[in-house]
Amino acid sequence: MSGGAKLSRRPYLLRAMHGWVSDSGGTPHVIVDASRPGVQVPRAYVKDGKIVLNVSISATQRLVLGNDWVEFDARFAGVVHHVKVPVNAVLGIYARESGEGMVFPADEGGPEPPPTKPTPADETGRRPQLKVVK
Repeated sequence: MSGGAKLSRRPYLLRAMHGWVSDSGGTPHVIVDASRPGVQVPRAYVKDGKIVLNVSISATQRLVLGNDWVEFDARFAGVVHHVKVPVNAVLGIYARESGEGMVFPADEGGPEPPPTKPTPADETGRRPQLKVVK
């Protein structure tokens, strides 16, 4: 990919882990930072700025694990709510039964770090050399 922003791995890993947990007979849950912009969840279920959502096929309707958004309809205390979460607000995914899963780095998908300044050795144009140490 050239000239554009760095493509985030998060949506791909999220989909892969969702498939793995589901295929293993588990119940996939995601942890979401509910304070992030764009997060649409039932606020009554947010605790300490986070919400845990059951994203199993049986608990959701119209589940979409897209590159930018996780979106679905689900019942909370018998009331259907539309849930829409930016993928970068998903902090992790795990199997409810075993706790196995993946936590995503907080800084992934953010702005790229500034380029590093070349060291004096880099400015000489010489290639780095390796030595075998015994």
